[in-house]
Amino acid sequence: MTSAAHEPQDRALVVLGAGVMGVGITTLALAHGVPVTLVDTAEGVLPVARGRIREGLRMAQMMGALPKDVTTGELTEVTAPAEVDWAAGPAAVIEAITEDAELKAKVLAEVTPAVAPGTPLISNTSSIPIDELAGAVSRPEDLLGTHFMNPSYLIPTVELIRGPRTGEAALRATRELLDRMRRKVIVVNDAPGFVTSRVLHPMINDAVRVVEEGTASVEDVDALMRGCLGHPTGPLRTADLIGIDNLVDSLWVLYRRTGDEGCRPCELLLSKVRDGHHGRKSGRGFYTYERAM
Repeated sequence: MTSAAHEPQDRALVVLGAGVMGVGITTLALAHGVPVTLVDTAEGVLPVARGRIREGLRMAQMMGALPKDVTTGELTEVTAPAEVDWAAGPAAVIEAITEDAELKAKVLAEVTPAVAPGTPLISNTSSIPIDELAGAVSRPEDLLGTHFMNPSYLIPTVELIRGPRTGEAALRATRELLDRMRRKVIVVNDAPGFVTSRVLHPMINDAVRVVEEGTASVEDVDALMRGCLGHPTGPLRTADLIGIDNLVDSLWVLYRRTGDEGCRPCELLLSKVRDGHHGRKSGRGFYTYERAM
């Protein structure tokens, strides 16, 4: 069966990776009636992801972020890309694995031959330039990037990254998908870190350095940034929400591609990663949480 046999609203979104961002994007899509095929090859990940998706949908409902006029989309879980019903013609493929350019390129290269030409191939990344990944796919015109914030089902704005080789058709189709999920889309050009990470992540690094140097406590840094500068949560709680390991990965990407010393992860961040204190998802970061995400 070809993709033409399916109405656009019936076509599933394929999400590769059931980590924090893959779960968040899946939750967002399901909440807006978009069916999702969620793929993760790691043993035991999908049952945990299923529970987190249920929790996310409940949270979205409590926060008034669930559209009342939409039936929740259907979730399908598979443990390998080969198990996806590619012949059904997915609406798009979103790669949401760890922030590693080589791994992302490898996964995109593996799935591209199974995806019909014209289907958007989307890398969800906080920092990796899209054109670095374009050489791994046979149709770079179908490749573009998104940067969803966490949790993506509560934060309404999405960075949409147009690579130098991204075609207008892929850009248009992705915008239509994001419009269906009621996201505010801001299109930016390709660069390390794009806009949000290029500005935010070095700032968090500086905030951590202030704590590391003994100038102020974690709580006082966040209180000052909230009370004086209007930051909604404070940079260190934000680091815990991003995931300190993810933040460090993003900072290394920025540092190695820009040479900006302000992007070199400070030692306190690196020690948090070594100790497994990754933030909310691990139960401990700059703050301690009753339960991990």
